[in-house]
Amino acid sequence: VQLQASGGGLVQAGGSLRLSCAASGRTFSTYAMGWFRQAPGKEREFVAGIAWNGGSTVYLDSVRGRFTISRDNAKNTMYLQMNSLKPEDTAVYYCAAHRERFSRPGPVLDEYEYWGQGTLVTVSS
Repeated sequence: VQLQASGGGLVQAGGSLRLSCAASGRTFSTYAMGWFRQAPGKEREFVAGIAWNGGSTVYLDSVRGRFTISRDNAKNTMYLQMNSLKPEDTAVYYCAAHRERFSRPGPVLDEYEYWGQGTLVTVSS
């Protein structure tokens, strides 16, 4: 699976952005997917995850209720709708595919084997 993240940019606090992650490969629809982010000087952290069939989602506590993860398996694409953005959401956002097919999404970075190149989100105050 090869992943390409896009949709980042500069937005004011309170604004919205939608990130996309386009996947190549016939088996995209069989992998749990996740979004991670890494702010300058900080460790990469889990933001949101979605099951292979979209049946379950998980979120970082600080984004729950503001961010929504979704996927369209027919288009081999995953999304992250980000609303009510805060300056602390500023980071490079990465999409990732779980190492095992038909797995549940989880927050453990090492469980994800395939990574996109990242897209920068900057939220100004």
